[in-house]
Amino acid sequence: MASSGEDTCDDSDAPPAAAPVADSTHLLGFSDEILLHILSHVPSTDLVLNVRRTCRKLAALCLDKSLTHTVLLQKDYEASEDKVKRLVKEIGRDVQQLSMAGCYWLSGATVEHVARCRGLVRINLSGCPLTSLRLSKVLSALPHLRSLAIDVSPGFDASQLSGECKATLSRVRELKQTLYTPSYGVVPCCTSLEKLLLYFEILDRTREGAVLSGQLMVGQSNVPHYQHLRVFYARLAPGYINQEVVRLYLAVLSDRTPENLHAFLISVPGSFAESGATRNLLESMARNVALDALQLPKSWLNGSALLQHMKFSSPFYFSFSRCALSGGHLLQRVIDGGRDLRSLAGLNLSGCAHCLAPDCLLRKAEDDIDPAILEALVAACPNLRHLNLSAAHHHSPEGPGQHLCQLLARLPRLRSLSLPVCAVADSPPRADRAPVPPAMRAVPRGFGKKVRIGVPSVPFPGPAGPQPSSVFWSLLKNVPFLDRLELIGSNFSSAMPRNEPAIRNSLPPCSRAQSVGDAEVAAIGQLAFLRHLTLAQLPSILTGSGLVSIGLQCQQLQSLSLAHLGLMGKVVYMSGLSDMLKHCKRLKDLRLEQPYFSANAQFFQALSQCSALQRLCLVSRSGTLQPEAVLAFMARCLRVVVCHLFTGESLSTCRSLQQALLRSFQAERPALNVVVFPLLHEGLTDVIRDVPMVHLDEVTLFKSRVAEEPPNLWW
Repeated sequence: MASSGEDTCDDSDAPPAAAPVADSTHLLGFSDEILLHILSHVPSTDLVLNVRRTCRKLAALCLDKSLTHTVLLQKDYEASEDKVKRLVKEIGRDVQQLSMAGCYWLSGATVEHVARCRGLVRINLSGCPLTSLRLSKVLSALPHLRSLAIDVSPGFDASQLSGECKATLSRVRELKQTLYTPSYGVVPCCTSLEKLLLYFEILDRTREGAVLSGQLMVGQSNVPHYQHLRVFYARLAPGYINQEVVRLYLAVLSDRTPENLHAFLISVPGSFAESGATRNLLESMARNVALDALQLPKSWLNGSALLQHMKFSSPFYFSFSRCALSGGHLLQRVIDGGRDLRSLAGLNLSGCAHCLAPDCLLRKAEDDIDPAILEALVAACPNLRHLNLSAAHHHSPEGPGQHLCQLLARLPRLRSLSLPVCAVADSPPRADRAPVPPAMRAVPRGFGKKVRIGVPSVPFPGPAGPQPSSVFWSLLKNVPFLDRLELIGSNFSSAMPRNEPAIRNSLPPCSRAQSVGDAEVAAIGQLAFLRHLTLAQLPSILTGSGLVSIGLQCQQLQSLSLAHLGLMGKVVYMSGLSDMLKHCKRLKDLRLEQPYFSANAQFFQALSQCSALQRLCLVSRSGTLQPEAVLAFMARCLRVVVCHLFTGESLSTCRSLQQALLRSFQAERPALNVVVFPLLHEGLTDVIRDVPMVHLDEVTLFKSRVAEEPPNLWW
């Protein structure tokens, strides 16, 4: 739609009128509703500071309340100090929800400008540098605040919070607090809390080597107020200090369980001994509350009849990760307890080696599952959207309709799924059946098609092409809206895990995983809506042709994590990976963990074609890299702000490259975070502690993310 003559203006500072166009398909010809939807995908800084100045029509639309009501700056790595200040000045009075999560590159003085957004109801400042005094100043200016997310770092002092700040905190109903030091943080000031999320990232020792203790909190005059609490969630990083501190938070809960509590979740890596206080808390919950979401440390559940006594109203999330939960217990205490599980949206059974098998003391982890147990689970939870069955051997028996993939195909609403590699193998190997040569497991090529030398072509799903008959292919066909998929070897252990100790000598892949190769990976190409993919410990990847299929067909792919593909000691899929990357135009995050990987010019040339790439992490024991190729890649990919390279190169080579990258690109990329370091160097732990948590959690350290937390835990 052409702009009328009335839109012209002599004021040189005003946005120009839209130029007349004859073509009715011009962008401005769309209705305001469609334009607002399009503009909602533009970063707020670009929207207000750039797009708004193009013409009067867009100037008015860019200031529509539907666009200025919520401002999301997380992962807007081009949001410089100046841009954020100008943005707040322009629309600060209209903003009601503001997320600056992970904006580690902004100074405390810049973050302080959010105090101008006096109408804020929700604000997320996780990962932002804020002292106690600055936090006090910001919160004192936000009388309408009801939801808050902050970090509590060493040096935090609650006594520095002003009376106005404490008045604001007394009205906060939702608090997310990440602790880097033993402290109650602002929790004692939040007397109206309904939702409390605690992330414990406290290291056992300071940089100077001093040992920390949770006893620093004992004797503090203020303690948490939980009387209105509905949701309690605590996630602990490894370390005894985190367990010591969380016990102090739980001690208050054990005295009086909130009557309205409906979600109680504690995520702890490793063991976490049950105490008298926690035992009293659990018994009180069993008597007095009906939960909708539950996650407990494995040591609290193993050998306990607690689940039988717990009451559930309309459960939407269960996590029994790493628990010794047998199939019999799953049926008796969760499914057959007379509970209505149609509301269950998320289920985490990762590391539950026996959860799909009948009770049997002599059962081995590699024995077949009982299909009847899985069938009962699927029937009881038909609306599951997030399911994690990783870190276990779930081997299906032979027989029609008994395969795990065939049973999971009855869950069409699945949006995220994590499976062990061996679980998608078609059938168990038999003693009377000769092993299939690798060449015969190659991807079928179809009839009459030309085959390009180098990477075998891959059949595309569709009525015109061949339809592979594997159970994994059929599963993916029945869950077409899958957004996240993880295939992780049962015995896989990362050299850089998120919540587990690093193990240098990993176990060999499961024998059944040997039959999962390029053809099975090619089946993933059916998932047109796939955005997040993890493939780890697939020993039978030969050419990487399945990766090419994914690159061609999964055009929504945004994050990709590949680890230990093919034979250890050889990277045989480089050609396929290079071809795949050429098609990943929306890829933002790439994590590649492969021993003996050569990060050479060929690799970085292919990676340079991922025009949207923002974060790269390479982990390679005994791997090599070419510094010139890395510098050329960074010069071509202007959006890359995270470059983490952990290889077998010498410390001097790594330091030289890191300094060159920072010197060349730091000025033009304010959020640039570069770490180049030898993987096996003893100083790696100290280097990792300086990496912003948002990158550690999402790309640098390996972990399964399916059903890791309840859906919609935080906005």
